[in-house]
Amino acid sequence: MSQTEAGWGAGPSGRYEDLADRFRPVFAEIRATAVERDRTRRLPHAEIGWLREANFTTLRLAPSEGGHGASLSELFALLIELSSADSNVTNALRAHFGFTEDALCSSSPEWRAAWIGRIGAGETIGSGVSETGPAKVGAFDTVVRQRDGVRVVDGRKFYTTGSLFADYIHLSADDEAGGPVTAAVPVRAPGVTIVDDWDGFGQSLTASGTATFEGVVLAPDLIKPDPARFPYAMAFFQLVHLATLAGIGRAAADDVARLVAARTRVYSHGNAGRTADDPQIQAVVGRVRANAYAAGAIVLKVAEALQRVHDAHRAGSPDVERQATLADVEVNQAVSVVTDLILSATTSLFDALGASAVKVGNGLDRYWRNARTIASHNPRIYRDRSVGAFAISGEAPPRQYRVGSA
Repeated sequence: MSQTEAGWGAGPSGRYEDLADRFRPVFAEIRATAVERDRTRRLPHAEIGWLREANFTTLRLAPSEGGHGASLSELFALLIELSSADSNVTNALRAHFGFTEDALCSSSPEWRAAWIGRIGAGETIGSGVSETGPAKVGAFDTVVRQRDGVRVVDGRKFYTTGSLFADYIHLSADDEAGGPVTAAVPVRAPGVTIVDDWDGFGQSLTASGTATFEGVVLAPDLIKPDPARFPYAMAFFQLVHLATLAGIGRAAADDVARLVAARTRVYSHGNAGRTADDPQIQAVVGRVRANAYAAGAIVLKVAEALQRVHDAHRAGSPDVERQATLADVEVNQAVSVVTDLILSATTSLFDALGASAVKVGNGLDRYWRNARTIASHNPRIYRDRSVGAFAISGEAPPRQYRVGSA
Protein backbone atom coordinates (compact mmCIF):
# COMPACT_ATOMS: atom_id res chain seq x y z
CA MET A 1 0.00 0.00 0.00
CA SER A 2 1.32 3.45 -0.88
CA GLN A 3 1.71 5.98 1.91
CA THR A 4 -0.90 8.11 0.12
CA GLU A 5 -3.47 5.31 0.32
CA ALA A 6 -2.51 4.74 3.95
CA GLY A 7 -3.40 8.36 4.68
CA TRP A 8 0.12 9.61 5.31
CA GLY A 9 0.09 11.91 2.29
CA ALA A 10 1.83 11.88 -1.06
CA GLY A 11 5.58 11.44 -1.23
CA PRO A 12 7.89 14.36 -1.98
CA SER A 13 8.19 13.52 -5.70
CA GLY A 14 6.30 11.87 -8.51
CA ARG A 15 8.68 8.91 -8.48
CA TYR A 16 8.73 8.48 -4.71
CA GLU A 17 6.41 5.48 -4.54
CA ASP A 18 8.49 3.57 -7.09
CA LEU A 19 11.65 4.39 -5.16
CA ALA A 20 10.12 3.46 -1.80
CA ASP A 21 8.66 0.19 -3.11
CA ARG A 22 12.22 -1.09 -3.59
CA PHE A 23 12.82 -0.91 0.14
CA ARG A 24 9.43 -1.55 1.74
CA PRO A 25 9.85 -5.34 1.80
CA VAL A 26 13.10 -4.84 3.74
CA PHE A 27 11.42 -2.34 6.07
CA ALA A 28 8.67 -4.92 6.71
CA GLU A 29 11.25 -7.58 7.60
CA ILE A 30 12.98 -5.18 9.96
CA ARG A 31 9.74 -4.26 11.69
CA ALA A 32 8.66 -7.89 12.08
CA THR A 33 11.34 -8.55 14.70
CA ALA A 34 11.72 -5.06 16.20
CA VAL A 35 9.92 -5.87 19.48
CA GLU A 36 11.90 -9.08 19.98
CA ARG A 37 15.20 -7.31 19.29
CA ASP A 38 14.36 -4.57 21.76
CA ARG A 39 13.39 -7.08 24.44
CA THR A 40 16.48 -9.27 24.02
CA ARG A 41 18.87 -6.44 23.10
CA ARG A 42 19.91 -8.05 19.84
CA LEU A 43 21.86 -5.60 17.74
CA PRO A 44 20.60 -5.13 14.14
CA HIS A 45 23.68 -6.40 12.30
CA ALA A 46 21.57 -8.50 9.94
CA GLU A 47 19.02 -5.75 9.38
CA ILE A 48 21.64 -3.20 8.41
CA GLY A 49 23.17 -5.83 6.14
CA TRP A 50 19.81 -6.20 4.37
CA LEU A 51 19.73 -2.46 3.73
CA ARG A 52 23.25 -2.56 2.33
CA GLU A 53 22.31 -5.37 -0.01
CA ALA A 54 19.29 -3.37 -1.20
CA ASN A 55 21.57 -0.35 -1.89
CA PHE A 56 19.69 1.76 0.65
CA THR A 57 23.01 3.15 1.90
CA THR A 58 23.77 4.59 -1.56
CA LEU A 59 20.52 6.54 -1.88
CA ARG A 60 22.08 9.96 -2.41
CA LEU A 61 24.60 8.86 -5.02
CA ALA A 62 23.90 9.28 -8.71
CA PRO A 63 22.88 6.12 -10.61
CA SER A 64 26.25 6.24 -12.41
CA GLU A 65 27.91 6.10 -8.98
CA GLY A 66 25.93 3.09 -7.78
CA GLY A 67 23.09 5.02 -6.16
CA HIS A 68 19.52 6.16 -6.74
CA GLY A 69 19.98 9.90 -7.16
CA ALA A 70 17.57 10.56 -4.29
CA SER A 71 16.86 14.14 -3.32
CA LEU A 72 17.12 15.15 0.31
CA SER A 73 13.34 15.21 0.57
CA GLU A 74 13.18 11.66 -0.79
CA LEU A 75 15.91 10.57 1.62
CA PHE A 76 14.08 11.96 4.65
CA ALA A 77 10.76 10.49 3.56
CA LEU A 78 12.44 7.09 3.38
CA LEU A 79 14.06 7.63 6.78
CA ILE A 80 10.60 8.24 8.24
CA GLU A 81 9.46 4.91 6.78
CA LEU A 82 12.57 3.11 8.04
CA SER A 83 12.10 4.65 11.50
CA SER A 84 8.55 3.33 11.55
CA ALA A 85 10.11 -0.13 11.19
CA ASP A 86 12.88 0.39 13.78
CA SER A 87 14.22 3.77 14.90
CA ASN A 88 17.45 2.13 16.10
CA VAL A 89 18.42 1.28 12.55
CA THR A 90 17.91 4.85 11.32
CA ASN A 91 20.03 6.16 14.18
CA ALA A 92 22.75 3.63 13.39
CA LEU A 93 22.92 4.91 9.78
CA ARG A 94 22.76 8.62 10.67
CA ALA A 95 26.53 9.14 10.56
CA HIS A 96 26.78 7.25 7.28
CA PHE A 97 24.29 9.48 5.52
CA GLY A 98 25.98 12.56 6.98
CA PHE A 99 29.36 11.37 5.74
CA THR A 100 27.80 10.83 2.33
CA GLU A 101 26.72 14.48 2.26
CA ASP A 102 30.25 15.47 3.27
CA ALA A 103 31.65 13.52 0.33
CA LEU A 104 29.12 14.95 -2.10
CA CYS A 105 29.94 18.50 -1.01
CA SER A 106 33.72 18.08 -0.65
CA SER A 107 35.93 20.76 -2.14
CA SER A 108 38.52 18.06 -2.96
CA PRO A 109 37.77 16.16 -6.18
CA GLU A 110 40.11 13.36 -5.07
CA TRP A 111 38.42 12.94 -1.68
CA ARG A 112 34.99 13.07 -3.24
CA ALA A 113 35.83 10.47 -5.89
CA ALA A 114 37.48 8.12 -3.41
CA TRP A 115 34.63 8.14 -0.91
CA ILE A 116 31.80 8.17 -3.40
CA GLY A 117 33.48 5.09 -4.84
CA ARG A 118 33.65 3.36 -1.46
CA ILE A 119 30.07 4.26 -0.55
CA GLY A 120 28.87 3.18 -3.99
CA ALA A 121 30.54 -0.18 -3.40
CA GLY A 122 28.46 -0.66 -0.25
CA GLU A 123 30.89 0.45 2.46
CA THR A 124 29.44 2.37 5.42
CA ILE A 125 30.67 4.87 7.97
CA GLY A 126 29.87 5.27 11.67
CA SER A 127 30.35 8.13 14.11
CA GLY A 128 33.47 9.04 16.06
CA VAL A 129 32.91 12.68 16.96
CA SER A 130 31.57 13.07 20.51
CA GLU A 131 33.59 12.64 23.70
CA THR A 132 32.73 12.46 27.39
CA GLY A 133 36.18 13.35 28.73
CA PRO A 134 37.47 16.60 30.24
CA ALA A 135 38.14 18.40 26.94
CA LYS A 136 36.86 21.97 26.82
CA VAL A 137 34.00 23.00 24.57
CA GLY A 138 35.33 23.19 21.00
CA ALA A 139 38.33 20.92 21.65
CA PHE A 140 39.03 17.18 21.61
CA ASP A 141 41.16 14.92 23.80
CA THR A 142 41.54 12.65 20.76
CA VAL A 143 44.73 13.81 19.02
CA VAL A 144 46.44 13.05 15.70
CA ARG A 145 50.25 13.27 15.98
CA GLN A 146 53.33 12.72 13.85
CA ARG A 147 55.16 9.63 15.08
CA ASP A 148 58.04 7.86 13.32
CA GLY A 149 57.20 9.54 10.03
CA VAL A 150 53.50 8.67 10.03
CA ARG A 151 50.36 10.22 11.52
CA VAL A 152 48.74 8.29 14.34
CA VAL A 153 45.64 8.88 16.43
CA ASP A 154 45.19 8.28 20.14
CA GLY A 155 42.03 8.91 22.12
CA ARG A 156 38.60 7.76 23.14
CA LYS A 157 35.17 8.55 21.73
CA PHE A 158 31.67 7.94 23.05
CA TYR A 159 28.27 8.03 21.28
CA THR A 160 29.99 6.20 18.43
CA THR A 161 26.60 5.45 16.90
CA GLY A 162 26.67 2.94 14.06
CA SER A 163 30.44 2.33 14.14
CA LEU A 164 30.09 -1.26 15.33
CA PHE A 165 28.12 -2.01 12.14
CA ALA A 166 30.33 0.04 9.79
CA ASP A 167 33.55 -0.26 7.78
CA TYR A 168 34.93 3.14 8.82
CA ILE A 169 34.60 5.58 11.71
CA HIS A 170 34.22 9.25 10.86
CA LEU A 171 36.70 10.78 13.30
CA SER A 172 36.90 14.37 14.52
CA ALA A 173 40.11 15.15 16.42
CA ASP A 174 42.73 17.82 17.05
CA ASP A 175 46.31 17.86 15.80
CA GLU A 176 49.31 18.63 18.02
CA ALA A 177 48.79 22.36 17.56
CA GLY A 178 45.10 22.17 18.44
CA GLY A 179 43.89 22.45 14.86
CA PRO A 180 40.97 20.39 13.57
CA VAL A 181 41.46 17.03 11.87
CA THR A 182 38.80 14.99 10.10
CA ALA A 183 39.58 11.41 9.10
CA ALA A 184 37.99 8.09 8.23
CA VAL A 185 39.43 5.30 10.38
CA PRO A 186 38.96 1.65 9.33
CA VAL A 187 37.15 -0.13 12.15
CA ARG A 188 39.45 -3.14 11.76
CA ALA A 189 42.68 -1.14 11.85
CA PRO A 190 45.19 -2.24 14.52
CA GLY A 191 44.62 -0.24 17.68
CA VAL A 192 40.86 0.34 17.16
CA THR A 193 38.52 -1.09 19.78
CA ILE A 194 34.73 -0.60 19.75
CA VAL A 195 32.67 -1.59 22.78
CA ASP A 196 28.88 -1.71 22.94
CA ASP A 197 28.59 -0.11 26.38
CA TRP A 198 25.73 2.27 25.64
CA ASP A 199 23.18 1.74 28.43
CA GLY A 200 20.46 4.26 27.62
CA PHE A 201 16.87 3.20 28.30
CA GLY A 202 15.98 4.03 24.69
CA GLN A 203 17.63 3.61 21.29
CA SER A 204 19.49 0.78 23.00
CA LEU A 205 20.41 -1.08 19.80
CA THR A 206 22.42 1.66 18.10
CA ALA A 207 25.78 0.54 19.56
CA SER A 208 26.36 4.13 20.67
CA GLY A 209 29.19 3.19 22.98
CA THR A 210 32.94 3.65 23.27
CA ALA A 211 35.60 3.58 20.58
CA THR A 212 39.26 3.64 21.64
CA PHE A 213 42.19 4.54 19.36
CA GLU A 214 45.67 3.48 20.47
CA GLY A 215 48.45 4.43 18.09
CA VAL A 216 46.22 3.91 15.05
CA VAL A 217 48.15 4.73 11.88
CA LEU A 218 46.29 7.01 9.46
CA ALA A 219 47.27 6.69 5.82
CA PRO A 220 47.33 10.10 4.07
CA ASP A 221 44.28 9.24 1.96
CA LEU A 222 42.20 8.72 5.11
CA ILE A 223 42.64 12.32 6.30
CA LYS A 224 40.23 14.79 4.77
CA PRO A 225 42.08 17.68 3.05
CA ASP A 226 39.55 20.21 4.36
CA PRO A 227 38.26 19.31 7.85
CA ALA A 228 35.17 21.52 7.54
CA ARG A 229 31.74 19.86 7.40
CA PHE A 230 29.19 20.38 4.63
CA PRO A 231 27.33 23.70 4.99
CA TYR A 232 24.05 22.21 6.22
CA ALA A 233 25.61 19.63 8.54
CA MET A 234 23.99 20.66 11.82
CA ALA A 235 20.58 20.98 10.21
CA PHE A 236 21.01 17.62 8.49
CA PHE A 237 21.95 15.64 11.59
CA GLN A 238 19.14 17.19 13.61
CA LEU A 239 16.63 16.53 10.85
CA VAL A 240 17.56 12.84 10.87
CA HIS A 241 16.49 12.83 14.52
CA LEU A 242 13.22 14.56 13.63
CA ALA A 243 12.56 12.08 10.81
CA THR A 244 13.21 9.30 13.30
CA LEU A 245 10.70 10.82 15.72
CA ALA A 246 8.12 11.12 12.93
CA GLY A 247 8.64 7.45 12.07
CA ILE A 248 8.24 6.45 15.72
CA GLY A 249 4.96 8.35 15.78
CA ARG A 250 3.77 6.65 12.61
CA ALA A 251 4.55 3.18 14.03
CA ALA A 252 2.81 4.05 17.30
CA ALA A 253 -0.26 5.24 15.39
CA ASP A 254 -0.41 2.05 13.35
CA ASP A 255 -0.03 -0.14 16.44
CA VAL A 256 -2.67 1.58 18.55
CA ALA A 257 -5.18 1.42 15.66
CA ARG A 258 -4.45 -2.29 15.15
CA LEU A 259 -4.79 -3.09 18.84
CA VAL A 260 -8.01 -1.14 19.24
CA ALA A 261 -9.51 -2.89 16.20
CA ALA A 262 -8.69 -6.28 17.75
CA ARG A 263 -9.88 -5.46 21.26
CA THR A 264 -12.97 -7.40 22.44
CA ARG A 265 -13.26 -6.30 26.08
CA VAL A 266 -15.04 -3.04 26.93
CA TYR A 267 -15.63 -0.96 30.04
CA SER A 268 -19.09 -0.76 31.58
CA HIS A 269 -18.82 3.02 31.55
CA GLY A 270 -17.69 3.17 27.92
CA ASN A 271 -19.71 4.39 24.95
CA ALA A 272 -20.18 1.33 22.74
CA GLY A 273 -20.44 -2.43 22.67
CA ARG A 274 -17.10 -2.62 20.83
CA THR A 275 -14.00 -0.66 21.74
CA ALA A 276 -13.47 0.12 18.07
CA ASP A 277 -16.87 1.87 17.95
CA ASP A 278 -16.31 4.01 21.05
CA PRO A 279 -16.02 7.64 19.88
CA GLN A 280 -13.72 8.61 22.75
CA ILE A 281 -11.35 5.79 21.87
CA GLN A 282 -11.52 6.76 18.20
CA ALA A 283 -10.57 10.32 19.15
CA VAL A 284 -7.46 9.11 20.99
CA VAL A 285 -6.39 7.02 18.00
CA GLY A 286 -7.08 9.94 15.70
CA ARG A 287 -4.99 12.35 17.75
CA VAL A 288 -2.02 9.96 17.86
CA ARG A 289 -2.20 9.62 14.09
CA ALA A 290 -2.63 13.36 13.55
CA ASN A 291 0.47 14.07 15.64
CA ALA A 292 2.49 11.60 13.58
CA TYR A 293 1.15 13.05 10.32
CA ALA A 294 2.02 16.62 11.33
CA ALA A 295 5.51 15.60 12.43
CA GLY A 296 6.21 13.95 9.08
CA ALA A 297 4.89 16.94 7.13
CA ILE A 298 7.17 19.26 9.09
CA VAL A 299 10.20 17.07 8.42
CA LEU A 300 9.61 17.07 4.67
CA LYS A 301 9.13 20.84 4.64
CA VAL A 302 12.46 21.37 6.40
CA ALA A 303 14.13 18.92 3.98
CA GLU A 304 13.29 21.36 1.18
CA ALA A 305 15.39 24.00 2.95
CA LEU A 306 18.36 21.61 3.15
CA GLN A 307 18.01 20.83 -0.54
CA ARG A 308 18.25 24.56 -1.32
CA VAL A 309 21.55 24.76 0.57
CA HIS A 310 22.89 21.68 -1.20
CA ASP A 311 21.93 23.01 -4.62
CA ALA A 312 23.42 26.44 -3.92
CA HIS A 313 26.66 24.86 -2.70
CA ARG A 314 27.01 22.58 -5.72
CA ALA A 315 26.32 25.55 -8.01
CA GLY A 316 28.98 27.68 -6.32
CA SER A 317 26.37 30.28 -5.44
CA PRO A 318 27.30 33.16 -3.11
CA ASP A 319 23.92 32.58 -1.46
CA VAL A 320 25.08 29.43 0.37
CA GLU A 321 25.60 31.03 3.77
CA ARG A 322 22.23 32.75 3.77
CA GLN A 323 20.47 29.56 2.71
CA ALA A 324 22.36 27.58 5.37
CA THR A 325 21.30 30.05 8.06
CA LEU A 326 17.67 29.78 6.97
CA ALA A 327 17.88 25.98 7.00
CA ASP A 328 19.19 26.13 10.57
CA VAL A 329 16.31 28.41 11.52
CA GLU A 330 13.76 26.04 9.95
CA VAL A 331 15.10 22.94 11.67
CA ASN A 332 15.36 24.74 15.01
CA GLN A 333 11.75 25.88 14.65
CA ALA A 334 10.74 22.27 14.09
CA VAL A 335 12.59 20.64 17.00
CA SER A 336 10.29 21.47 19.91
CA VAL A 337 7.11 21.08 17.90
CA VAL A 338 7.98 17.64 16.49
CA THR A 339 9.31 16.51 19.86
CA ASP A 340 6.13 17.56 21.67
CA LEU A 341 3.94 15.92 19.05
CA ILE A 342 5.65 12.54 19.32
CA LEU A 343 6.19 12.49 23.08
CA SER A 344 2.50 13.27 23.46
CA ALA A 345 1.46 10.62 20.94
CA THR A 346 3.60 7.88 22.47
CA THR A 347 2.15 8.59 25.91
CA SER A 348 -1.52 9.13 25.07
CA LEU A 349 -1.80 5.99 22.91
CA PHE A 350 -2.21 4.01 26.15
CA ASP A 351 -5.45 5.89 26.86
CA ALA A 352 -7.07 3.97 24.01
CA LEU A 353 -6.15 0.58 25.46
CA GLY A 354 -6.54 -1.41 28.66
CA ALA A 355 -3.97 -2.44 31.23
CA SER A 356 -2.84 -5.31 29.00
CA ALA A 357 -1.28 -2.73 26.68
CA VAL A 358 1.64 -2.36 29.07
CA LYS A 359 2.67 -6.00 28.70
CA VAL A 360 6.27 -6.30 27.61
CA GLY A 361 5.36 -8.43 24.62
CA ASN A 362 3.52 -5.54 22.98
CA GLY A 363 6.63 -3.37 23.03
CA LEU A 364 4.58 -0.17 23.13
CA ASP A 365 6.79 1.36 25.79
CA ARG A 366 9.74 1.40 23.40
CA TYR A 367 8.13 4.18 21.38
CA TRP A 368 8.22 6.64 24.27
CA ARG A 369 11.64 5.43 25.46
CA ASN A 370 13.15 5.84 22.00
CA ALA A 371 11.49 9.21 21.40
CA ARG A 372 12.56 10.55 24.79
CA THR A 373 16.15 9.41 24.19
CA ILE A 374 16.36 11.04 20.77
CA ALA A 375 14.80 14.23 22.12
CA SER A 376 17.51 14.41 24.81
CA HIS A 377 20.45 14.48 22.39
CA ASN A 378 20.48 18.24 21.77
CA PRO A 379 18.49 20.24 24.36
CA ARG A 380 15.52 21.81 22.62
CA ILE A 381 15.40 24.73 25.04
CA TYR A 382 18.43 26.18 23.24
CA ARG A 383 16.74 25.69 19.87
CA ASP A 384 13.76 27.73 21.04
CA ARG A 385 16.05 30.49 22.27
CA SER A 386 17.98 30.67 18.99
CA VAL A 387 14.75 30.87 17.00
CA GLY A 388 13.55 33.68 19.24
CA ALA A 389 16.82 35.55 18.77
CA PHE A 390 16.50 35.22 14.99
CA ALA A 391 12.90 36.43 15.03
CA ILE A 392 13.70 39.44 17.22
CA SER A 393 17.01 40.63 15.82
CA GLY A 394 17.93 38.45 12.84
CA GLU A 395 20.71 36.75 14.82
CA ALA A 396 21.82 33.57 13.01
CA PRO A 397 21.63 30.29 14.97
CA PRO A 398 24.94 28.66 15.97
CA ARG A 399 26.49 26.69 13.12
CA GLN A 400 28.15 24.15 15.41
CA TYR A 401 26.94 22.42 18.57
CA ARG A 402 29.74 21.05 20.74
CA VAL A 403 29.76 19.71 24.28
CA GLY A 404 32.62 19.89 26.77
CA SER A 405 33.83 21.40 30.03
CA ALA A 406 33.47 25.16 30.48
